[in-house]
Amino acid sequence: MAKAISLVLLLAMIVQIIRPLGLPGLKRRGDFWKIALIAIAVMMLTVLIRPA
Repeated sequence: MAKAISLVLLLAMIVQIIRPLGLPGLKRRGDFWKIALIAIAVMMLTVLIRPA
């Protein structure tokens, strides 16, 4: 599941660089780093929730 989420977020970053998504906070091409921050937060949350 984590790999699927990371793939989707990576594709969103690529699309943002090519053509901005137009969502609030993602209006410019240079805003792709915000998607990267979300991806890092989701990965950290996945690691914390995952049973040991």
